[in-house]
Amino acid sequence: MIARYTRPEMGRIWSDENKFRMWLKVEVAASETLAESGLVPKSAAKAIRERGDFDLARIQSLEAEVKHDVIAFTTAVAEKIGEESRWLHFGLTSNDVVDTAQALQIHEASARIRSDLEKLREVLKRRALEFQHTPIVGRTHGIHAEPTTFGLKLANWYSEMGRNIARFVMAAEDMRVGKISGAVGTLAHLSPEQEEKICARLGLKTAAISSQVIQRDRHAFYLATLAVIASTLDKMATEIRHLQRTEVREAEEYFSDKQKGSSAMPHKRNPVTCEQISGLARVVRSNAQAALEDVALWHERDISHSSVERVILPDSTILIDYLLQKTTSLIDTLVVYPERMKSNLESTGGLIFSGQLLLDLAEAGMMREDAYRLVQKHAMEAWRNGSNFRELVKTDAEIGAKLSGTQIDRAFDLNRQLRNVDTIFERVFGKT
Repeated sequence: MIARYTRPEMGRIWSDENKFRMWLKVEVAASETLAESGLVPKSAAKAIRERGDFDLARIQSLEAEVKHDVIAFTTAVAEKIGEESRWLHFGLTSNDVVDTAQALQIHEASARIRSDLEKLREVLKRRALEFQHTPIVGRTHGIHAEPTTFGLKLANWYSEMGRNIARFVMAAEDMRVGKISGAVGTLAHLSPEQEEKICARLGLKTAAISSQVIQRDRHAFYLATLAVIASTLDKMATEIRHLQRTEVREAEEYFSDKQKGSSAMPHKRNPVTCEQISGLARVVRSNAQAALEDVALWHERDISHSSVERVILPDSTILIDYLLQKTTSLIDTLVVYPERMKSNLESTGGLIFSGQLLLDLAEAGMMREDAYRLVQKHAMEAWRNGSNFRELVKTDAEIGAKLSGTQIDRAFDLNRQLRNVDTIFERVFGKT
């Protein structure tokens, strides 16, 4: 399925070619800023900007020899620049370039993820409004509870995605920082003003303090936020998987005319998209754990986080981009069966109104414990024997002494249960 991923540009962000382009962007910004302050000759900054380039194969060849990616990069770029390359990487340490460039990559990836989040939320809103007043049985512990609407289920997901967007914007902004503070973060070779100007030139904020690296609590927060988003998508997919079960059949993911569900059973219509979403969400969550492990580094920095981030940052952002696309399509094309929802809601003969009947009896003067005993007695009989709960209630003399036939009917009134749906929708969506 991933092979049919329709957004290869997210993968391009994490390609070696683009990574080194971001490194070069940082080097150019640094040399031009330092030239403005007189620390680097302007002719050198001009040469670095105009002739600074690299051949990816050359970097890879050099790295195989020197076993250091930044040295391989600067060597390959210097070969293109010529004599004035002695001013390349002036006053910088490797992670001044690597971490600052990584912030540029994450910023680019985050813009795409933010767009994905907004698109999913738009689809959730449209479908929530479509099914705002479509009754469905609410289930707690998987057991019929009280009536709700399918629109409310979708509106709940919409609201949660709003919180995910707010968290993601905060996490992405927290990652929009660079550092040019040197080998242990002391700005021993450049001034704070120069660091700030370099970062500003790149559209980044400056980390107020760093060691040799930007501190990894930021990265952990970012990846944890992606994990929460993945869990929300898993939540939606899991619910749809339950609704698609043969015994429920209230909604199902779209099944195309030529699609096949099983090599052995031609009747199968499996929730394969939902299952894929649930499965890949586990990978994103596991990557968040790895990011948490990266927070603790030795002294001013070790390299244990680097190899981890080469996997978890591309994988998590690519997966979230993919999962958001899949979930948006899932919700957009979801097939919904209102008549089946109504049939399931009515299948227990009114048991789902037992709570309202209990309240009405208490309001009519019956002690709550007595009311609960009476209502539960008939509910358990209906449960065991498949009899109609509503009819059993109407034959009970104790209940009849407190509630008239009209009042009993009112306890089983679906519209009464759902009378505040519009108010809830207004809370979630505002005036529509």
